Amino acid sequence: MTMTISSLVPALRKLPEHASEAVINEIFIPPFLEALGFTSNEVVPQFNTGQGIVDKAARKNTPNDIFLETESRPYIILEFKGKNCNFAPNYADYKNAVHQLKTYLLAPNCQTVQWGIISNSSRVQLFRKHGKAIFPATKCLPINEANIDEVVTSIRKKIERPAKALTIAVYNNKGGVGKTTTTVNLAGILSWLGKKVLVVDFDHNQLDLTTSLGKSPSHGKVYEALVNRERELKSVIETYSYKILKTDRKIGFDLIPADLKITEITESELTGYLQLHTLYQKLEPLKYVYDYILIDAPPNWKLFSKLPVYAADVVLMPTKHNSLFSLENAAVAIAKFLPEVQERKIDGSPIALPIFFNGEEITPHQLTVAQETVDRIISNYQKERQFDLLPYFYPKYGQANRNKDISQVPRFAHIANSAFSHIPAVYAYKIAYDYYKNLVKEYFIQ
Repeated sequence: MTMTISSLVPALRKLPEHASEAVINEIFIPPFLEALGFTSNEVVPQFNTGQGIVDKAARKNTPNDIFLETESRPYIILEFKGKNCNFAPNYADYKNAVHQLKTYLLAPNCQTVQWGIISNSSRVQLFRKHGKAIFPATKCLPINEANIDEVVTSIRKKIERPAKALTIAVYNNKGGVGKTTTTVNLAGILSWLGKKVLVVDFDHNQLDLTTSLGKSPSHGKVYEALVNRERELKSVIETYSYKILKTDRKIGFDLIPADLKITEITESELTGYLQLHTLYQKLEPLKYVYDYILIDAPPNWKLFSKLPVYAADVVLMPTKHNSLFSLENAAVAIAKFLPEVQERKIDGSPIALPIFFNGEEITPHQLTVAQETVDRIISNYQKERQFDLLPYFYPKYGQANRNKDISQVPRFAHIANSAFSHIPAVYAYKIAYDYYKNLVKEYFIQ
């Protein structure tokens, strides 16, 4: 159904200045959903998510399945508030609405949901859900009579043609925390679980990911694909495959290798050819091909760290429980670096995923010391910057449940040593398989 501006402008004009949620539900929501392309029998009001009741759920009907009748497999959920609910960034009303929507999106009856919307009829924001990962697909946008047509049309285009891939930058400003090992083994376990995966080695100085897979670095091809508008990244993709022992099955993933030419060019020279959005734009066509795109980002906060973070939907940050610098650098990235990118990127992504402890055995005493360090970091950022790090360090912590658990991938010698045999540890060792399967279930697969 084609939306015209007349379908929503009258509704906006009818809304009182301080319209309640009930009034918005009566006057604004029906034409809003129609503008998004849903008919009345494709919308279920007061949908039971299994973790509370969301205002609306919607899905296109199929010939033998009317969503209003079956209430099964919802595609998008919508939560509306009254106009008095302040949706300005960083306000409590806005944060509470986002938290509520995310709770619904991860609820048992919403496993098929791919999108979530919050609105108070003065602002609207679209969120994308990919497995367990939830991230903004738009900023929280003001809506009025002048722009409502453009905003809703852009939202409709997104929900009708979603990108297939979740793009993950594996990053920490501190080196030596296992970013490359994490990237390789996440790719390995995701491909083992049947996902189509692309890995991008963007640490051109180290080349570790490329060489750990027994591949040779590029000698200018990746560079040309990045700087030349006529070249596509798919032209430099290679395949890594592994034959499972005692079977005929092969598994693997695709790889964009590191490029030696890039290491020969100074960063000041590169900035003349590469913009912050270059990798993001070059990866865009591939987001409709792969289920996951994993980018191994170098430490520091220079151009070649900024490009993969800008390209990402979410950022995964390995840390070490016994490395104060890795924890502090994760905090800096979450509170300073990512907001810089979010401000410049049109959709407001990427978001940081909760940290995890990587590659070290942790005794109860060491865990206590690590938690004390994390507590201090959280407290300092709250006092000095009014930035809440709690969800990024203790994602399960709440008023009713003071849970300070942090996900862990313990040290296991074969995980690191598997690089010498050019095989991801998850392909060769069951214990590594179990560790990383738990990690992807914690962060990515619902």
